[in-house]
Parts: sequence; structure tokens; C-alpha cells
Amino acid sequence: MKNITLAKSAGFCFGVNRAVDIANKLADTQKGGCTLGPIIHNKELVEELKNKGIVSVDNIEDVKNYSSVIIRSHGVAKSVIDNIQKLDVELIDATCPFVSKIHKIVAKASGEGKTVIIAGDRNHPEVVGIIGHLNGEYFTFKNEEELQYILEIIPQENNKPICVVAQTTFDVELFKKCVKILKKVYTNAEFFDTICNATSVRQAEAASLAKESDCMIIIGDTHSSNTYKLFSICKSYCENSHLIETADDLQVEFFEQCDKIGVTAGASTPDRIIKEVLDKMTDEIKSGETKESFEEMLEESLKTLNTNERVMGTVVGIAPNEVFVDVGRKQAGFIPLEELSATPISSPEEVVKIGDVIELLIMKTNDQEGTIMLSKKRVDAKKGFEKLEKAYQDKEVLTGVVTEVINGGVIVVANDTRIFVPASQATLNRDDNLEDLKGQEVNFRLIEVSQRGRRQKIIGSIRSVLREEANEAKSAFWNECEVGKKYTGTVRTLTPYGAFVELGGVSGMIHISELSWLRIKHPSEVVNVGDTVEVYVKDINKETKKISLGYKKTEDNPWLILKEQYPVDTVVKAKIAGLTSFGAFANIIPGIDGLIHISQISNKRIEKPADELKVGEEVEAKIIAIDFDKKRVSLSIRALLPEPEVEVKEEKAEESLDDEVVAVAEADGEITVSETVEVEEPVAEAEEVVAEVETTETAEEKEEAAEE
Repeated sequence: MKNITLAKSAGFCFGVNRAVDIANKLADTQKGGCTLGPIIHNKELVEELKNKGIVSVDNIEDVKNYSSVIIRSHGVAKSVIDNIQKLDVELIDATCPFVSKIHKIVAKASGEGKTVIIAGDRNHPEVVGIIGHLNGEYFTFKNEEELQYILEIIPQENNKPICVVAQTTFDVELFKKCVKILKKVYTNAEFFDTICNATSVRQAEAASLAKESDCMIIIGDTHSSNTYKLFSICKSYCENSHLIETADDLQVEFFEQCDKIGVTAGASTPDRIIKEVLDKMTDEIKSGETKESFEEMLEESLKTLNTNERVMGTVVGIAPNEVFVDVGRKQAGFIPLEELSATPISSPEEVVKIGDVIELLIMKTNDQEGTIMLSKKRVDAKKGFEKLEKAYQDKEVLTGVVTEVINGGVIVVANDTRIFVPASQATLNRDDNLEDLKGQEVNFRLIEVSQRGRRQKIIGSIRSVLREEANEAKSAFWNECEVGKKYTGTVRTLTPYGAFVELGGVSGMIHISELSWLRIKHPSEVVNVGDTVEVYVKDINKETKKISLGYKKTEDNPWLILKEQYPVDTVVKAKIAGLTSFGAFANIIPGIDGLIHISQISNKRIEKPADELKVGEEVEAKIIAIDFDKKRVSLSIRALLPEPEVEVKEEKAEESLDDEVVAVAEADGEITVSETVEVEEPVAEAEEVVAEVETTETAEEKEEAAEE
């Protein structure tokens, strides 16, 4: 027997329904008009309105040809509104109230100098309109990959406040994941969950229905963002999911072998099209099988409401002390302020807004007055407790937000229920500050859940989850850890001899000598506690559970830079770093000092380096030798200077030596004057030595004279 189930939330959402009503009312006036862009993402309805005199135009220039213009539910940029108001046309703003709220949020945030991050499709009309209300820096992302790109652009230490909003039809689960990522990176970020509640309900209902169905039919325009998201969600749970625009696209092969068929529709899909699809499906199902027409489904919704029954309602009005709700009946529904939330509130707007679709409990029906008194608080409490009971039995790990720090522990809110976590169970280490948890999203496990009458006792433990996560992380780390492997870690402690980095529950140390190629006195010159660092494993001792880490990169090695960029004979600008009796040390590049020997400082004889140089002075010098093994560099200033005095000395020495050689030769009678020319060159070579070390040569000359 085949069973067709239509999602309760299928069809027009509040914003779309409002926009279509406005367009139809304008058509009824017979004045005609236009919409700036299609009123909704549905070609058939747009064509129907066109036949009634409401035409879709794409730009402001075409607007002035009509007496009235409707701004569609997606909204537009502020500049568009300003330009239309200059024209002689009636402006009718049908922007969805949820979208208008986003406009106000981003306008205020950018006006305060905040960077705005929008979760949504940059090219979607709604997002384009949101951007048009900004006057500062903004970024958009539609998936986790694009978000990671934004995190690279905005540095973690960025002090500029950040405001995060979402397109009203953005994927709810994806937004939650992205918010978690952003919260870890930017502690100064402000988050606004601007996803339409109707969207949340629609997506949740579609997911639930898809899990139980053999076939899912999703009805809506293929260009509609929210419809395509519905299709993607259904497809992830039910492979046999099909997106169709009208009944003409429906094929019997989609569901002929299926028993359970689920049907949902996007927010821009008229009831008429949904009915046509359902009628065609029921007509295709052969005799002997269950047929449930659209009319029968509507009849189901008209059953009498009873006290303590749960119903779905749409918020249609808000007063200071109550909220008015449409529950699909003739009676008017209302929620007293005290029945709206379990936590104290001063205004209903803190909990709901117009257009929200919420589940309620019927407290009292007054047929004479035509009213139904409802409670949201009691449904939330009952649903929350039921979920927590099951989570306790299954030992499930839950996620909640720490809302209060009280005497003896903290309060975590999850499933609209307050859960007490004792101080001993709130942190991994007993000396951790509980105040640091306030406002943070935490994982926890329930250790006690009980109820006596209306009194509930629910106690949780954050510590048990943290311990498990730490043990799992440690085990995984030691299984895969190996020398040379790279990790991203967080600096937890600094000591005079190094920095300790946490790597997935395991700590490793970067020795001070591994932090920088330069000489540093303390690790804080390179890293600070809380920094995220990229490290690699230098050594592992699995027995003692100790890890040595490396931080400085090979490509930053100054000796490698010197080898590649500063070969011998390179002329460099060096800064005098120190003076000694035998020379001066000068900094060539950060991390490398070269020695300028006293003999290489000047082209004249000097008594000490300080006579020519001073610390901090910048000089030009030539690299004359490099010993990479001993890490030594020799520099010369003299090599860049002319040496006129040296040349004069060499001539005098040459004349003196020539005279002596001739004199000796004539005395011995063994060689002639012409023969002295043959020894002139080697003598000249000797004279260069004489020029460099005059005192030594003079002594040798004296010895030769004595021997003669």
C-alpha cells in the first residue's frame, strides 16, 4: 500500500505570501504596475501576475513607465529605494520583515565600524540587497571552504569587531558549523541567527520526512535558493529524490516501486501547483492502494482542537503582554507573555518575531469568544526533557551554551532546558576559571536526570567529555606521530629555555634555540601564550612521552640566504656590531656577522679599529671569504679603497732591491747588469710581501746584508 505524506510546511512562507497578496491587491485596483525583479522564484505565478497587469522589470529605468512599483520580498539596496523615490511612481515595499531586520542589523554594524560577514550566496538578490545597506568592510561565504578563505584574510588577532548574519534561506546546519568555526577564531564576533524560522522548520521537516520515505518529491522553481536547499537536504537522506517545477515534470517511474512517498515544496511554490502534483500522483497510483488527495490532507487540518494537544502556529502579531498566532483554525490563537519562555523576558520580541512558525500546546479553548490560549514554554520544556531523558539513557554527548556562573557550578541551556553542571564537573582542570566558560558553547554528558511531579533534576558533566576527547586525541596522536611530521598547535606555557605547545592533547617543547635563527634571550620575543603555531617533530621518546619540536624554517636559515644571495666578492652594506683589538664585527644580514680584520679596515696602517670605525656605523665592505663549515665570513673595506701609498712604497722597495742585486752581482762577478732583469719579477713579488709586513722584510734584508 502506497502512502503519500505532504510536509505541513510545504508552500508559501510568510514573506512570500505577503508579497504575492500585495501584488494581487494592486492587480485588483486595475491601475497596473510592476515589480522590480520577479516577485517570487516561480515562473507560472509571475506569468499570472503579468496577465493581471503586474509586470516584472529588471532595472529602475523601466520603473518610470508604470504608476506603481513593488519591491519584492528579497529586498533591494538602499540606493535603489532612494533612486525610486526620486521618480514619480508609487513605491510599495514588500520586503520580507526578516530581510528588513537584516538590513537594519548590517547598517548599524557597519556604521559602528564593524566588519560584516554574511553567510549566503553573493549573487543571490537577497544578499545583494543586504550588501546595499552596508557602508564598510564586508565578506560573504556560502560554504566552509569560502569561510576558510575569509579567515586567512582577516587575521585572528584582528581587533576590529565582527558582525555575522545569514541569508534567510541559508542551510541551518551549515550555519551552525560555520558559527562554531568563527567563535573559535574571533572572540569579539557578534552573531545574529537571521535564518527565517519557517526555513528552519521546512528544512527540518524535509530531512525528517526524507529519512522515512522511499521517494521524495520536491516542488519548486529550479532557480529558487530555498527550494534547491530542500532538494539537497532530501537527497542526502533519500537518494530517490526529485526536484520538479510543475505536475508536468512528474514521472510515475519516480515512485511506482515505492511504498512511502514524501512531498515538500519551496517557499515560492503556490498551493495550486502543489495540489496539481498531488492529484496527478494519486491518479497514477492504481486500485488497491491508499490514495490521499490534497483535499483530504486539508480536511485533516480542520479537525477539532483539544486541550493539551500540540499544534503548529505562525506568529501574526505581537503585543506587550501576548503574542497572536494563526494555527490554521477560525479561532484566534494567543500566547500570554508568561507562557512564552521558561527564562524571564521583558518583551515577546526576545523570543519570537512575526512570521515565526512554532509548536504550541493548547491550554484552553473558548468557543464563545473564538479564542485559543496557547503555551510555547510548556511544549519546549516537555520536548526538551524528553530529549534529555533519551540522551541520558543513550549516554549521548550534547551541546549547549553556558548562560550563568552560579555558586557551586554553571548553568548550561540545551533543548530549551536549564542544566546544572557542578564546578567539579565543569572543567578539565580544577583550577580553571569558571567565568571563562560563560557564553561559550560546550559539549557535555548527562549524569543524572529525574522528575518528581513538576520538579525536574538534571545534572551534567563537561569534564567527562573533555577527558574522553583528550584521551582519544592523545591515543590518535601517538599512533600517527613521527619525526618530521608537521602539526598545528597552541602555545600553552613559556619558560626561559623554550615554549610548550599543545598538539591534540599532547604537549611538546620548542627549545629556545629552535624558535629563531637569530639569538634571542627569551621565547616571548618570538611567540606568546595562546598563539597558534606551525611546528614539526624533531625527536620523539614514546617511553617518556616527550616530544621535541622545531619551529624555525629551513628557508629562513640566514646561512642558506647568504649562500644563495651573497657569494664571495659581493659588496654589501654592513652595520658595525662590535670592535676588538684585532678587527671589527659587522652585521651583513640578520643572524650573520662578518669579521673585518684590522688589516682590511683601511689602506693605511692603523693602531686599532676604533680609530676608523664606531659601533652602529654602516659601511660598504666586500665579502672576501666564507667558511660555511665553521660559520665564518671575512669582510674587507680596504678592498674597495684606492691604495696610492702602497704603490709608492713598492717602487721604493723595488729600486732598493734592484740596487742590492746589482751590487751583489758585480761584487761576485758572476752576472752582468742585463741579467738582473731576469730576477726582477720574483724580486717584485717579494716586494709585495715587504709592502705588507715592512718590519719583517727589513729584518730579512739585514740578515742578507750580514751574510754578504
